[in-house]
Amino acid sequence: MHWMAFTQHGRNALRQITKESSDRVLHHPLLYSCQGVRYRRLEVILTTKVDKLGKAGETVKVAPGYFRNHLMPKLLAVPNIEKFAHLIREQRRICQPVEEEEVKVIRKSEDNMSREFEKAARRLENARLVLRRFPNIEKLRSRESKDVPIELRSPVTKEELVAEVSRQLSISIEPENLHLPSPLSAFGEYEVPMRLPKAIPLPEGKVQWTLNVKVRGK
Repeated sequence: MHWMAFTQHGRNALRQITKESSDRVLHHPLLYSCQGVRYRRLEVILTTKVDKLGKAGETVKVAPGYFRNHLMPKLLAVPNIEKFAHLIREQRRICQPVEEEEVKVIRKSEDNMSREFEKAARRLENARLVLRRFPNIEKLRSRESKDVPIELRSPVTKEELVAEVSRQLSISIEPENLHLPSPLSAFGEYEVPMRLPKAIPLPEGKVQWTLNVKVRGK
């Protein structure tokens, strides 16, 4: 906890110094030495990492207005003069192990992604999607024989299949992954062809991936 107390003390000290002497410091001749008559750039020390500028502890040159209006009010940087430089050095000496710690994100390789796709495809191949529908009563009454398929009151669309795959199997697919020229319009069992990346090896004896769907009555 010692370094946290020192960090807070350092920031409080910076706030007090900048609050009491902001106008005087910003116009101190040391800030503009060797920078030209118009003081176009100002040397400052970053107190923390700032995108497109640098890391904590680095000395960079910025426009005076940018420092005055953005960096200094937020204590992102201090003028490059000794009293600030000493405070920053002491703060970084204690806190550097924590400041420099970075979280590295390990990106999944293409091989890992391919294996995940294959795993999901095999789950789809071995699973059966079950949907319940009401029959079309008028068609049911006029059916000539029991061998005639019972038509549905509302057909099953491709979008509904995609939604049910997500709900029942917890697998996310896109409508273009299914080849369904027309909605499923009758009770029964179906093998809906799937369009998956060619890099995924097909199951033995199969010429294409399929999604098993059963539509039954409520």
